[in-house]
Amino acid sequence: MHTKFLMVTAIAVLSVTGCESALDTPVVSRLIEPEPQILRAADGPPGADPESCWGRDVTPAQIETVTEQVMIQPAVITTTGAVLEPAVYKTETQQRITRERQEIWFETPCPEVLTREFVASLQRALQVRGLYSVFVSGEMDRATRRAIRRYQMQQGLDSSLLSLAAARRLGLVTVDPDQLD
Repeated sequence: MHTKFLMVTAIAVLSVTGCESALDTPVVSRLIEPEPQILRAADGPPGADPESCWGRDVTPAQIETVTEQVMIQPAVITTTGAVLEPAVYKTETQQRITRERQEIWFETPCPEVLTREFVASLQRALQVRGLYSVFVSGEMDRATRRAIRRYQMQQGLDSSLLSLAAARRLGLVTVDPDQLD
């Protein structure tokens, strides 16, 4: 009986010790997207207007893995239909690129345009469209970036960095009359 008590106590101590060390280990509940970078024309695409700012979206390639059973030797069957030797197969796995990696450059408002007032107007514009439901703070926070991404996804751009085209559609940036051709 004494030995059984010691074993149970040892298991309990090990369990508690394991829990204590698990508490010391940091837990990452989810990955947080890094804040997107606004690039000046010098770091942007070739031929960019020197006064412009740019964002870059890189989508990874999509790869499909296909596994097939390939017959390397057919079954040996008698004239009566009896199987003397079963067929022999091997497994082949191949990977194919179904969509190439894509790099998309898009013009974006420069940092000096992204004032608290501008961001508050952006938040209100997204709020009216049902994409932003948090308090209008004028801060370019995670909730604002998620709303920007949802809005731009409707136009085919998967980025949380506000594009100049989206800012124009939202009525936040004036449209140059020379670009209306």
